[in-house]
Amino acid sequence: MNALDQRIVLVTRRTRLEDLVVRFNTIEQARFYVEHLGADFSDYAEEHRVYQLAVQRAEATLGRFGRVQRLDRAFLANYMFAPDTLVVVLGQDGLVANTLKYLKDEQPVIGVNPDPGRWDGVLLPFQVKDLERLIPETLAKRRPAKRVTMAQASLSDGQELYAVNDLFIGPRSHVSARYEIHLGEYVETHSSSGLIVSTGLGSTGWFQSLLAGAAAIGGHALPESVDAMRGQGFAWDADHLQFTVREPFPSRTTQVGLVFGQITREHPLTLVSQMAGYGVIFSDGIEADFLEFNAGMKATIQLAEREGCLVT
Repeated sequence: MNALDQRIVLVTRRTRLEDLVVRFNTIEQARFYVEHLGADFSDYAEEHRVYQLAVQRAEATLGRFGRVQRLDRAFLANYMFAPDTLVVVLGQDGLVANTLKYLKDEQPVIGVNPDPGRWDGVLLPFQVKDLERLIPETLAKRRPAKRVTMAQASLSDGQELYAVNDLFIGPRSHVSARYEIHLGEYVETHSSSGLIVSTGLGSTGWFQSLLAGAAAIGGHALPESVDAMRGQGFAWDADHLQFTVREPFPSRTTQVGLVFGQITREHPLTLVSQMAGYGVIFSDGIEADFLEFNAGMKATIQLAEREGCLVT
């Protein structure tokens, strides 16, 4: 393929400084606000400088291998990725995860850490200087990659939402979620703070806080199979998801038996909303991108048919 024919999308994000400028209109006003609170504005400025330099260097390198388009994370949900597009994400980790769910099945993603001194980058194994070597190897399919299992929420009206880390199903605000839950032959009615459904990739995040809370309450007496997931989660390419109900409440009409378990292809999780107008489903912590989940709506939570693909 001619370099001019190869499409490359460089996914970027706004820095904290850029967010402050959007809020306060100018850098000077942003500086005044931050320093008035006693914080160090130079940290914001340095982060911005390093990130913009990484963007410029990445674009220059990628431009030698194809036509490069820079895409801000705000437009991910509306962008149509062609299947032959090579995707490079200039981190952090959350940006990599958020990008994966909008791609085609097993479309390769290269995660690049723009500032190794600032970010650990579990999903960012490379630096900008590595791109000159990585791009031709990836295009020639000589680079190894990790498969990433994703979750999918499908509503009875046809709407769908994918997750790379986790799904939240529950109330929009701090009230009780009401729903009927089905897993295999088990059915219960719940009043809770909602459910978290975790993938293997997300199992070292939100999922861990739920396990830690359960262990503390139970005096660290968790079942062996559950305790094995503490700290390390489970495999990124696992053939299952894990669900956890947050703060289930027992009453005359609600039960608390079906509050933790696995979702497999053979046994998806089904929920029927009993929330009048405040139920939501969102993924990967992006609350602005949600599905309404209100009275009578049925949601099927399952493993997605497509998988993410991270170049390693």
